[in-house]
Amino acid sequence: MIKIIDKQLLDDVSRLAQKSDKLRMNYNLHQSLEDKCHRFLNAVEPGTVVPIHRHPTKDESFVILRGKVRVTTHNDDGSIIEDVVLSQESGNYGVDIPLWQFCSYIFVPQWGRMPIGS
Repeated sequence: MIKIIDKQLLDDVSRLAQKSDKLRMNYNLHQSLEDKCHRFLNAVEPGTVVPIHRHPTKDESFVILRGKVRVTTHNDDGSIIEDVVLSQESGNYGVDIPLWQFCSYIFVPQWGRMPIGS
């Protein structure tokens, strides 16, 4: 059976994110943590910052369905290498970040001035 990703599912997962302490919530599409590829929706509320991190065993792909997110990649010292905003308005919809690359995300409520990740 296929899983349909529709407005209702996005709204449901967003409501759960609004109630969580971290203001984000995953909806897993993969069957188990042992799967080679983890696929999931990640509803994240505006203002949430995912601090600088990296994944040593797999690449990280990110496609935005709605909202805005600022994605930055970093050197080992934390300085920014790349900085891109993903949104329908910007025409940038996703990124694919190679394993071991430091990155961070800031989910922004409006275009305005967007803070730089720490």
